[in-house]
Amino acid sequence: MHYAIMSEDVPQSLEKRKSARPAHLDRLNYLASQNRLVVAGPHPAIDSFEPGEVGFSGSLVIAEFDNLEQAQAWADAAPYQTAGVY
Repeated sequence: MHYAIMSEDVPQSLEKRKSARPAHLDRLNYLASQNRLVVAGPHPAIDSFEPGEVGFSGSLVIAEFDNLEQAQAWADAAPYQTAGVY
């Protein structure tokens, strides 16, 4: 089943986001390699592909998981979650 994981950044999260981004992308690439990732991306805080220092307001991941518990566990272990971005 597909699950939408919507996350909201805390204020002033840009530096935390930058430091956790490689691990975040690794996890997304792993889901993609299993053909489980539908779409993923950040929500810029302003209407721009490159929001600069303004940063982001959150993220969206839509991916396939066996059940809600599996999706929740994946979201809870997200590098952005553990780094304090969300």
